[in-house]
Formats: sequence, C-alpha cells, structure tokens
Amino acid sequence: MQTVDPPSPVRVGAAADGSLCYLVDMEPGALPPVLKRDLEIAWQAANVRGALAPPDVARAFRFCRPDGSVTDFAVADSDARSWASAVDRAIGLHTNYGLSLCLRLLALVDLLARARSAARLLSVDRQKVEVHPSVLRAAACAPLDDTGRFDEARFMTRVSEFLSSPGGIYALPAGVRA
Repeated sequence: MQTVDPPSPVRVGAAADGSLCYLVDMEPGALPPVLKRDLEIAWQAANVRGALAPPDVARAFRFCRPDGSVTDFAVADSDARSWASAVDRAIGLHTNYGLSLCLRLLALVDLLARARSAARLLSVDRQKVEVHPSVLRAAACAPLDDTGRFDEARFMTRVSEFLSSPGGIYALPAGVRA
C-alpha cells in the first residue's frame, strides 16, 4: 500500500535575483514548538555562521490566514540572513518545523536585543554569545505572536517558570549574575 504525504504548508519560490519567498498556509502563532536541542544547535550554528559567512540571499515570508489576511516578514539584515541560511542548510525552511525553528531563532535574537530583563541571562564575549538554557527552553515552546515575535512579558514569565521548576536550575553563563 502506498501512502501519500499531505502537502506542505510551506511553498518556496525564487526570484531572478536569487531571493526566496516562502508562502505559508498558517499564521506565525500556529507554527509548532521545536525541540530545545534543535534550537540550541541553530543558536550555535548562527554564532559560527554569523561570524564567518558572508550574507546569504534575502528571504521573505508571507503567512496566509484562513480569512485571507496576510502577514509579511522580510529577513533583510545580513546577520539574520546568515542565520536563516544556517537553519535552511541544517533543517530546511520548506517545512513548518524548519520555518518554526528559524523564526524562533530570529525572534529570540530580536527579544534579547530589545528586552532589558533578558540581559542577565546572556554572556557575551568577542567570539560568541551564550544564553541560559532556560531561555532556549522557553524559546522552543513559547508561542510566536502574529508578527513572528515573542511577547516579552509572557516569554520572561516562561523563563522564570523554567528557572524555578525542578530540574530547571542551571548554572548561569560565566560572568552573569542572577
């Protein structure tokens, strides 16, 4: 008996300039959670690739809701393009899981850049940025909003829950105080 896989909710098109457009038949908030391990691998790849690789192709995402409305999201920043490329090469952005992993990585970087409350969970040096394991755990399962971002208050609440849960106590990165 032959089985037929359901169609992917992600369709990919390429423009003449090499840029890629992903048409996604769901809203960002409907993307699935990912494994913390996969997000950690993507974070490490982004650290290495972001520092070493030239910017990759521009990417745009169009999320199509059942009511016909859309959310457009462009990855134009050169670092973000490199990170998206690293996830694409490792997992693939043509699936909702790979796309979720990529958006969660980008949303995490965005949140860490704008959230003062998250600074204590980071360790930054010239070669890499380390995050507390609870941050990655929260990013793996926290819902994305309609724009593909994390809500700062909800995200930090989730991180706090992981920090205080059994098995949630981890050493903070070197040089970081709670």
